[in-house]
Amino acid sequence: MIFFADILSKQPVTRNDMNELPEIYKRIEYLRNKGVKMKEIADHTNMAASVLSSLYSSVLPTYIGCIKKGNNEEEALDYALSQVNNVSKKRLLGNLKELKERLYELEPAAATGQKENPFLDMISEEMLRSVQDAYNYSGIYISYSLSSSTNALKVEPYLITTSENNDYVKVIHMSAYNTTHFGTGIFSNHQNSYIMFNERESPQMALFTIYLQLPMYDFPHMLKGLYLCLDYNRNPIARRIIFIKYSDSTNMDDFLELKGAIIPKEELTEEQIPYYNYTCQPGDYIKTCSVPSPLLNEKDLEREKKMLEI
Repeated sequence: MIFFADILSKQPVTRNDMNELPEIYKRIEYLRNKGVKMKEIADHTNMAASVLSSLYSSVLPTYIGCIKKGNNEEEALDYALSQVNNVSKKRLLGNLKELKERLYELEPAAATGQKENPFLDMISEEMLRSVQDAYNYSGIYISYSLSSSTNALKVEPYLITTSENNDYVKVIHMSAYNTTHFGTGIFSNHQNSYIMFNERESPQMALFTIYLQLPMYDFPHMLKGLYLCLDYNRNPIARRIIFIKYSDSTNMDDFLELKGAIIPKEELTEEQIPYYNYTCQPGDYIKTCSVPSPLLNEKDLEREKKMLEI
């Protein structure tokens, strides 16, 4: 292995050493944008995937950002390395030349006729970048929203953490019926987050997505947003949702001890009543339905709205 967890070394740093770092970052980014998997890059450079992920998603972007703000190279690198715990400064600087050579030896596979998808490439990059922000939101949450089946409060646990290889943000959902879904999250610039799951067994596709507004401070105890999914008739619906921090633990066993529930209004606790009032009132639930019609014109829109009022 090139890198191991180690105490940061105080060995002298030369400007030539520092000049390699942005170029290494650009090369990794180029390979990722061309579809090369992080594990493939790690194997080719004899580096642990978790170390490469930390280097690419945290150390190098932070280092480059500090340089742009006017910090000198060594101070910028020391600060960037202090944000992770698995990259050794001594080993990093001692192997820059070999790392760069191996990165330039690796080339993306030749195209097979399949067109590139810039949107999916962007999503992949955002998923990777989100890993460095996940610590601010990681832990177990209890969510509150309106039940699809009745005018009651739906209570469901969520676990937000990083994947084993630190290459995406993993989100686990326990439904009110105690079925488990595994999804992923994107946390962008501490402003908004998108959490996505497939609610059905593969190969069926029935996405449900949660959009969360991220408050402008660290380690928030509450997140709120919109929950978009399909109802039992596979019509799209949207509801308010609240995430309340339950624990900082990211342990799967701790998460599995929790259960989801649907709680009628008359059984709510004093703590739950504000969540019900926020998520379960008229206007907090947006729905639509399919109206069988051979015409599909403006009259159908009127019919649909009347049907939804029933």
